[in-house]
Amino acid sequence: MVKFDRFTLSNGLRVIVHEDHTTPMAVLNILYDVGARDENPEQTGFAHLFEHLMFGGSINIPSYDEPLQRVGGENNAFTSNDVTNYYITLPAVNLETAFWLESDRMLNLAFSEKSLEVQRNVVMEEFKQRYLNQPYGDVMLRLRPLVYKTHAYQWATIGKNLEHIEHAKIEDVKAFFKKHYNPQNAIMVVGGDVTLEQVKALSEKWFAPIPAGEKYVRNLPQEPDQHEERREVVTAKVPLNDIYIAFQVPARTDGDYFALDLVSDILSRGQSSRLYRSLVKEKQLFSEIHAHLTGSSDKGMFIIEGKPLENVSIDKAEAAIWEELAKICDTLVPDYELTKVKNKTESTMVFSEMALLDKAMNLAFFELFGDADLFNHETEKYLAVTAEQIQEQCKSVFRKDNSSTLIYLAEK
Repeated sequence: MVKFDRFTLSNGLRVIVHEDHTTPMAVLNILYDVGARDENPEQTGFAHLFEHLMFGGSINIPSYDEPLQRVGGENNAFTSNDVTNYYITLPAVNLETAFWLESDRMLNLAFSEKSLEVQRNVVMEEFKQRYLNQPYGDVMLRLRPLVYKTHAYQWATIGKNLEHIEHAKIEDVKAFFKKHYNPQNAIMVVGGDVTLEQVKALSEKWFAPIPAGEKYVRNLPQEPDQHEERREVVTAKVPLNDIYIAFQVPARTDGDYFALDLVSDILSRGQSSRLYRSLVKEKQLFSEIHAHLTGSSDKGMFIIEGKPLENVSIDKAEAAIWEELAKICDTLVPDYELTKVKNKTESTMVFSEMALLDKAMNLAFFELFGDADLFNHETEKYLAVTAEQIQEQCKSVFRKDNSSTLIYLAEK
């Protein structure tokens, strides 16, 4: 159980405080409710580009990292299709430095052609190295538009193509900042060797003067249910053939998510999981095979990915995957197998309540979902899942007309 307090500043910034006096450290985590799904379809990659720009310095603090390093702090950030998250960890005695840095760039981010040019080149190089020049690197650039025909999840966080980043203009960047980077669109979590009174005082001092900005109301077209099988086959410079099968699944906030998350563990968590035991060890059809959920705020994906051995045809390998899916649809998962994955999930949740940064991030995410206290009730929701619910979800999801298959054929 992670205990916390919360309050909201007059400008709309939600603040959560988790006191943990067993550590001399503190963390300040700011989650902005903006991700790749909030981008203009003709200007994709902006949320990720902006993550880079946020480290380019503010009007008052030209070098973001230098003052933080002087007080023993570290920082980083990440962007997803749903959110952008920034965090600082540092000795608790230097907590005010974190407030100073984060509040200043929320209010006074420095926009310059030079900074934009530098970060634009960094992101473009990342696009080339990780997505275009890497074997299987363009998987999500191909798979997402196969699965999503309406929703903005159809592009990855890096963007649809290089040109969108290459042609990003300073006025577009400023407009994106004004729309999304304001107190009303942010959740701040402060944890560690801190007190509620201390955090309240620092929040009032450093964040309360920042104008609230206009409230961004998300109104995205939702993805309709899929009722057709979709396929794409590409020949590429990859070492082995590869199969990706993606299924539409309910959103992370949907009650059915927990059963499907356990299904991904039953199929793919560890060497005793079904797909590994059957298709890698016993039948020796794959060199590796995995399954996971994207856990998205709107409709997500359940993805199965496997590399068949060189002497195994794509058709045979794909048929073997569907055979395993048929088994979990047709027969109830035995008690011992369900208990095993529940125990693994419970241990994962316990560990997530131990690390200070993990606690801060989780409290922010669940507050975005509606209530930070939902974090404290995740485990019981997994433990309540029945074999019947798992079978019901498998039958609902693992249908040919709900599948999008991407095949990579290795160039001979």
